[in-house]
Amino acid sequence: MSLLDLITGSTGNQVAEQVENKFGISKNQIIALLVVAAPLVISYLKKKSENTEEADKLNATLDKHHDGSILNNPAQALERESEGNSILDHIFGGNKANVENQLSANTGISMDKIGPVLATLAPVIMGYIGQQKQASNVNSGGGLGDLLGGILGGSAQEAQASNNPLSDILGSVIGGATQSSGGGLGDILGSVLGGGNQQQQSQQGGLGGLLGSIFGK
Repeated sequence: MSLLDLITGSTGNQVAEQVENKFGISKNQIIALLVVAAPLVISYLKKKSENTEEADKLNATLDKHHDGSILNNPAQALERESEGNSILDHIFGGNKANVENQLSANTGISMDKIGPVLATLAPVIMGYIGQQKQASNVNSGGGLGDLLGGILGGSAQEAQASNNPLSDILGSVIGGATQSSGGGLGDILGSVLGGGNQQQQSQQGGLGGLLGSIFGK
């Protein structure tokens, strides 16, 4: 399963429907958030995995909590919101509030809902990574960087070959993350979301413009 399959397939749609019913947010907005959030989370984890200790911790966490079963039972997502919040705290650290602010600005999801919605999606994203880890027979933290990089690279290629408007967003996000691969975590966010300058992004045809073309923003 590719990242695009996760987002546009049955898992992504089922999760989006459940979140829509709980939070009263458009299903399209939730899927668009997943398009942006999934590669953003993967990019942050890839950067963190450059540290051996962090890579080993991530490997252990995936083995213990994220075997991919949530992809076959997306109803778990709503039940694991609290866990998802802890996941985001660890991944984004002190940058979490900034991440939520940028995602809110780019998707139109209000600040009071962006955190809980993102926390609901986090276990799904981690479950996908865990599934890919098993499929690729990665058994130690040392192989996670290549695995995560491969997910991003393969998704970028698939996005280029697809005519789905969501593929344009996915390609834009992954392109920003790839360009910032040599920088820190803050650089990843800035490159992916353009520092939250939505007007400039729209004028330049960037992520804000792509989302706006879908939601009429």
